[in-house]
Amino acid sequence: MRFQTLDEWLCWQEGLHSSEIDLGLARVRAVLHELGHEQLNCPVISVAGTNGKGSSVAMLEAIYLAAGYRVGSYTSPHLLHYNERICLNGEPVSDVLLCNAFERIDQGRGDTSLTYFEFGTLAAIEIFAAKPLDVVIMEVGLGGRLDATNVLDANVALITPVDLDHADWLGSDRELIGREKAGIMRAGRPAVCGDLNPPASLQQVADELGAQLYQSGRDFSFLEQPGQWRWRCGERVRDALPDPALRGAFQKANAAAVLMVTELLAERLPLSQSHIREGLANVTVPGRFQVLPGDVPLILDVAHNPQAARALAANLSAWPMPGKVYAVAAMMMDKDISEIMSVMAEVVDHWCLTSVDLPRAATAGQLAATLAETVPEAQYEICRSVDDALWALAAIIQPNDRVVVFGSFYTVAAVMTGAYNAGLSTSQIRGD
Repeated sequence: MRFQTLDEWLCWQEGLHSSEIDLGLARVRAVLHELGHEQLNCPVISVAGTNGKGSSVAMLEAIYLAAGYRVGSYTSPHLLHYNERICLNGEPVSDVLLCNAFERIDQGRGDTSLTYFEFGTLAAIEIFAAKPLDVVIMEVGLGGRLDATNVLDANVALITPVDLDHADWLGSDRELIGREKAGIMRAGRPAVCGDLNPPASLQQVADELGAQLYQSGRDFSFLEQPGQWRWRCGERVRDALPDPALRGAFQKANAAAVLMVTELLAERLPLSQSHIREGLANVTVPGRFQVLPGDVPLILDVAHNPQAARALAANLSAWPMPGKVYAVAAMMMDKDISEIMSVMAEVVDHWCLTSVDLPRAATAGQLAATLAETVPEAQYEICRSVDDALWALAAIIQPNDRVVVFGSFYTVAAVMTGAYNAGLSTSQIRGD
């Protein structure tokens, strides 16, 4: 074996390819052919979109696990440990399983160079192919059409809300981005769109391919009721559904699209009403409006684009408290920082601007300059790290205040691993 530990494998993979992102399927397809896993022996659900992908994967996983099915799931990025990306029956895979998969991929790739993400995607497929699974759920990393996960033909494609993000790779408007996301659709197979205001390009691609697209609000719908909600598709109705155990009114829209996916797979993977209810009631996703309880609530959210920022601001507005809202923000340079700040300025009283240790991260000074230009009246301070920002706030926050940490997965991960949270229990950090 080339390496003995997971850290050694991952460090090597980071420098294996000439660039961090290199969209295209040729390399992955070539290696997958050598591994002999062009198709898996169970239904595959692919999930693309700008926001809501992680929540949708988690809901699908929770529902199918509640029904006793054997589930493989692949997501990215991770928060604390790389193993979180590949789960079997809701549990991250072991270092040994990952290292063995990496070794088989390394032997099969020959001279083919792979990116860090491509290596991980192939590892997920290699692991899933060796297990007796009933369903596999694949979260797309970037876009869809040219993303490494798209080497698998989805039995059902799910596209969550589409917004502007990764413009350098996907396009500068929702129509172009929607066309890239729609690339996970397959001819003669169903696709589901959970975006209530979808770009027209999604239906255009479906028509071009001959895929049947089920659109939220047109082909299926949800109706909010006191303490519950109803889902409908034609004559098929699911009543008295619990709110998803994920904060945010938009999660019902995500859940409605998830139920459409399960309905399309019902012949192979039947579900009872109790399975749906149990899955929705128990689903958890760390870092999505995750509230760590305390005298002053600490809210963790990976929001890193304008649409996600609007959802975060809406969640804060829907949970009014008499105190102030303090924001700890660290973001990547390639994001629409100005628009994110403009959205969050509606609910934030004081900013702590900082950075994370990554080459593409914006510096605290760059964030400060953008904030001063975008929201001239904003109150802010610059901190060396996320941890320093939290310690600084600890000296001034009062009961009924709130602290929200957002801007990227790395920003949230810095809280979970930092000294500030050393006293928090694992169950609090994971949101269990």
